[in-house]
Amino acid sequence: MRMRNLVLAALVATTAAVPAMAQDSAPFTGPRIEGVVGWDRVQSSGHSDDVMYGVNAGYDMQMGGAVVGAEVEYSDSDNRGCDGGAATVADPRLCLKAGRDLYVGGRVGTAIGASTLLYAKAGYTNADAKFTSNDGTTETTLAKTHLDGVRVGAGVEQKLGSKAYVKAEYRYSNYERGVERHQALAGVGIRF
Repeated sequence: MRMRNLVLAALVATTAAVPAMAQDSAPFTGPRIEGVVGWDRVQSSGHSDDVMYGVNAGYDMQMGGAVVGAEVEYSDSDNRGCDGGAATVADPRLCLKAGRDLYVGGRVGTAIGASTLLYAKAGYTNADAKFTSNDGTTETTLAKTHLDGVRVGAGVEQKLGSKAYVKAEYRYSNYERGVERHQALAGVGIRF
């Protein structure tokens, strides 16, 4: 419940706290929403690669060539990685399945002309995780938990017109219990 309140408060702050400036003089100012998809690597004792997908909303404010903003994101993945063991009773195989991931953070960047933005980001992330053991006959759930962590990243956003844009981004998340996540993604969005 506390996480939901934090995400809702961040969303309200990003869309209502700062008045919009004229788009012509500050092309990277205003609320935005985007869809993202990309490569997702979850690492614990081993690693697993899969596809991630999600939606991101934020608010940016441009001051000269500098851009600052806040954002929230919901993403998901079917990423499941197993390590060790031959999946026998004597040598069970341990697995980690990643689920939904919530993120709230900020970004700072620099506008390159009127159509390109280079940025860095950092914030809090919380991911669902399910740890299991497989002995070849049954799979036993060892723990279902939410992992708190920190995310950092960098990317480039390119305007396609007055409102639409595309972006490419790399990010790294470091969670509790020694779980890490690397993601490279593409996004398409609209700035209002």
